Amino acid sequence: MSEQLANRLREAIVDVPDFPKPGIIFKDITPVLEDPELFADTIGALHDRYVDQGITAVAAPESRGFIIGAPLAISLGVPLVLVRKPGKLPRATISQTYELEYGVDEVHIHVDAVGYGDNVVIVDDLLATGGTAKAALELIERTGAKVAESAFMIELAGLEGRKKLGRQAFSLVRYT
Repeated sequence: MSEQLANRLREAIVDVPDFPKPGIIFKDITPVLEDPELFADTIGALHDRYVDQGITAVAAPESRGFIIGAPLAISLGVPLVLVRKPGKLPRATISQTYELEYGVDEVHIHVDAVGYGDNVVIVDDLLATGGTAKAALELIERTGAKVAESAFMIELAGLEGRKKLGRQAFSLVRYT
């Protein structure tokens, strides 16, 4: 991935202070999505990273992960696996719980989404504390599938989400 793309992403991503609550600086990716060339280059960079890794599925946590995961899955010619909150998938699911700052949450995938022999990349828009990404990783691995890597458009390195994942992660843009 080129430093040029990282710089273009940094220029496009907008900091929104105090959203969704006071003290949070939200990284708004909608300007990237509104720029067809930049969005295509973003997906292209991810495609180039994974095209020769034998990826058999792209897993994407809701909801912004879907935005990146869907075009990546199409470009790689593999299925998109939806990682969703409870009650959002219509067929039988398996779930993984994870801890939040003040409680517990969980994510689900369909029981037949992936399994032994699958090589999955997990993609999302943002790596912050790593809770959702780690839960998705653990959930995919419980099926017997291998997680090749977790990939993100943005990483907030100061929140140490990469450390929580405990394995290889890739991000297009890192903020310290």
